[in-house]
Amino acid sequence: MDTELLFRAMFAFIFAAMIIVSGYYRRKARAEGGTIPRRAEGGLALLLRLCLAVPLLFVILLYVFAPSWLDWARLSLPLWARWAAAFAGFACLPLIVWVFRSIGKNISETVLTKQTHQLVTIGPYRWIRHPLYTFALLALFALSALADSGLLLGLALVGVVAFRFVVIPKEEANLIKVFGPAYEAYRRTTGAMLPRLRP
Repeated sequence: MDTELLFRAMFAFIFAAMIIVSGYYRRKARAEGGTIPRRAEGGLALLLRLCLAVPLLFVILLYVFAPSWLDWARLSLPLWARWAAAFAGFACLPLIVWVFRSIGKNISETVLTKQTHQLVTIGPYRWIRHPLYTFALLALFALSALADSGLLLGLALVGVVAFRFVVIPKEEANLIKVFGPAYEAYRRTTGAMLPRLRP
């Protein structure tokens, strides 16, 4: 099989698996713990989501179905780096499952907190407050390298900035309102997207 075709097949598999896993656990969480309508976040959150998600999905579909349209954005990575990225992408899948299994019905599709939300400090949440963002963005970086795409890499970097400086502060402000001192104490001992190196 042609190497480029194999890379595209692995890319498509990893991305599809992430969508399927996310869809399954989110549907389960909606059935068990209810849902918060996206409109409850307000127009700005919806606009930000669209500005990130639509270009990202467009570039992903282009790479899978019409990769030559993205030739101008190639990084020219060595083959070993792309194979390493494929390995990292596959490794993210069980990590994402671990996150969803740990958070259970508390997962929300918004930055708002469900009325029945419980503070989760097990699994990856023992060390990281937002491991789903961490592993999803790590998978996106891996997919960027696997696709050898500077454009996809650029979108991943925008995603890191948006999540770290826009999404997480809004989400944590809501969590502090709900859990108060318990969340403040949890925040002092964990990192937002990476484990805290020092207590």
